[in-house]
Formats: sequence, C-alpha cells, structure tokens
Amino acid sequence: MNPVHKKIPVLIHNGKPVCESLIIVQYIDEVWHDKNPLLPSDPYQRAQARFWADFVDKKVYDCGRRIWATKGEEKEAAKKEFIGIMKKLEGELGNKPYFGGEDFGYVDVALIPFYCWFHAYENFGNFKTETECPKLVEWAKRCMQRESVSKSLADPHKVYEFIVSLKKKLGNE
Repeated sequence: MNPVHKKIPVLIHNGKPVCESLIIVQYIDEVWHDKNPLLPSDPYQRAQARFWADFVDKKVYDCGRRIWATKGEEKEAAKKEFIGIMKKLEGELGNKPYFGGEDFGYVDVALIPFYCWFHAYENFGNFKTETECPKLVEWAKRCMQRESVSKSLADPHKVYEFIVSLKKKLGNE
C-alpha cells in the first residue's frame, strides 16, 4: 500500500515498494528496458510521452466519473469536457497506429485501461465515442488485439454493472 495515500497499486520488487500506476510503469520500463521499451530513447519524445500520460492520468478518470456521478448541467458539462479530452488525444494520436508511432508505448499503457469504461460513460452520458473520435476507437481496438491488453482489461459490461451498483449504493440513481 502507498505509505502516503494508503491506496493501491503498489509493485513490490526486490522487497521494495514502488507506488502509483504511471510511476510503476516507468520503473518497469527502466528495470527491463532491454525487453520492449515503453518510453522513447529520445529525451524530447520521452518528455512528450510523460506529458500525455500525465494528461490522461489527471483528466480522463475524473471527467468520466462526473459523467456517471452527476446530473443535469453538470453531467452535460462533464460529457462535453470528456469529448474534448478525447478529441485532444485523438489529435495527438494523429494517423499513427500508437501514440508513440509504430510501437505500443507509454501513453498507450496510460490510456487503454480507460477503454473498458467508455461503454459506461457513453450510456450514462448518452453519446458514442466512436462517433466523436473514430480514430481513437480504432486505436483502442488495435490495442485490444494485443494479448497483454485484452487479458488485462475488465469487460465493459461488467464495468457498467459495477457503476450501476455503485450509484445505487451511493443513492445516486
């Protein structure tokens, strides 16, 4: 458990804890850099990847949560913001297969876990990500073809059911 925030995830490697998702991914990339590096070797490109991963980390979950946890104007504002975030990310992706270019990398690792939440965001927000950001959905489907990704992500319908039960528990139906 993270000693400061008392939450997970935590990676224990050689008896030492490494906390927080993106920091864990960077740590893994540094320790096993000779395998399939996630961060580019070029310092500028590495900085850009870290910037976009941080953008994902700070924006996507919070905005998505507001889509299912709020009502009325607040929900509409969250939906508009979420679509704007996705469009920004789609612009950064451009015509590349992955955010880092030809290879699956750090920004892909940061964003793809949210793909299984899109179904819930779309249902609660009454929109379709594919209509708004078709290239981003193509990217997500490409990522899902990777066994390491498809075996790691939750079923989108189970995520939706989880949120429905959470809303009931919180009295936010």
